[in-house]
Amino acid sequence: MDGVGEWATTSAGVGDGHHLEISREIHFPHSLGLLYSALTYYVGFKVNSGEYKVMGLAPYGQPKYTKLILDNLIDVKADGSFWLNMSYFDYCTGLTMTNDRFAKLFGAPARGGDQLLTSFHMDVAASIQAVLDEVVLRITRNLARQARSRNLCLAGGVALNCVANGKVLRDGKFENIWIQPAAGDAGGALGAALAAVHIFKDRPRRTNGSDSMCGAFLGPSFSQAEIERRLKDAGANFTVLSADEVIETTAQALADQQAVGWFQGRMEFGPRSLGARSILGDPRSPIMQKNLNLKVKYRESFRPFAPSVLREDVSKWFELDSDSPYMLLVADVRKDKRRAMTPEEEALFGIEKLNIARSEIPAVTHVDYSARVQTVHAETNPLYYRLIERFKALTCCPVLVNTSFNVRGEPIVCLPEDAFRCFMGNELDLLVVGNCVLAKTEQDPGLKEDYSTAFELD
Repeated sequence: MDGVGEWATTSAGVGDGHHLEISREIHFPHSLGLLYSALTYYVGFKVNSGEYKVMGLAPYGQPKYTKLILDNLIDVKADGSFWLNMSYFDYCTGLTMTNDRFAKLFGAPARGGDQLLTSFHMDVAASIQAVLDEVVLRITRNLARQARSRNLCLAGGVALNCVANGKVLRDGKFENIWIQPAAGDAGGALGAALAAVHIFKDRPRRTNGSDSMCGAFLGPSFSQAEIERRLKDAGANFTVLSADEVIETTAQALADQQAVGWFQGRMEFGPRSLGARSILGDPRSPIMQKNLNLKVKYRESFRPFAPSVLREDVSKWFELDSDSPYMLLVADVRKDKRRAMTPEEEALFGIEKLNIARSEIPAVTHVDYSARVQTVHAETNPLYYRLIERFKALTCCPVLVNTSFNVRGEPIVCLPEDAFRCFMGNELDLLVVGNCVLAKTEQDPGLKEDYSTAFELD
């Protein structure tokens, strides 16, 4: 497999069996990830956690500063190799990502976290996303010209940029693209372990032609008896149902546009909720995105949500017909599922566009008609698959809103009692943990918490 990654360096290599040969490298401090992080800092979000906010903010703006960035901050060659002009950055020797010269270049100081986002910040976000897309495409096109394989593996922090990943897929230079689900620094530990086993220990690498990570459900799980004990100890009131009843109750609640906490099986490995520790909603609701952001996640209203869709139905709803099990590819909603904008709606600007329903599934349709798609497979997550299948039977829609089970700045819930505390700290309507179903109206009011300010924005 060919690979291109972004961590402290950018590198490309060719794999053969259990061996991997690095063919090209770009070393620190010249890094696409650090360039994106510098603009993340400048727009006012936290480095190493807020980059995905920049990606989500980009469609609200115009890429007015793309040329400014390419002319001054980064020198990109035709083959995708690049170097950064370090006179604008301070991350090597100082305490901030950018310096005064950087601020003068853009004509404004870095945004403070408590300052309102303006059209300027949206345009900067759009511009750095456009630059990233262009550099990544140059790298992958050059790889395709040189490589023997038509398979591409992506890892590293930049590989979490699902907008760029989607453009690489649509570019068509590779037949198969696989992206490590924990593509940031956390996944480096897994790569190091595999390298030790296969390369240094010379162990054969066996593949079966499919995704050997099997959905990346590598975390802890809990028996039904342990779930019930932990929930009782936390003071929860719950009803124990059969598996079929859990599916029916949850699907009906979702069809009634309730917000549901869903806690099942082994926890996901990586930054995305994949149907094991998820908050779920009805994508057909025009107010679900805003309500989940403001009343459940307690975060910025512009943040988009991802659709979970049955694998066999993905091409009927999105301009995509490939696996995307780890929510790492962006694709557009199909044109026949979109809603045409009126001239008045087209004239809206920035965040004003947020409350305009753009498709039959507005809660997962971004302002540019894109969506960060997760395909759900019966083989890797049968219970979640069944839930979406039943929701489809009730609504004719094989899609659910899927976001991580946490509030802003909080780690994704891991334990049953974590799920209950989070449930009691926000405005979720229903919690499903294993075979236990908990309605908010049936809980002790004295256990309610206020999570709206419990954690800092991430």
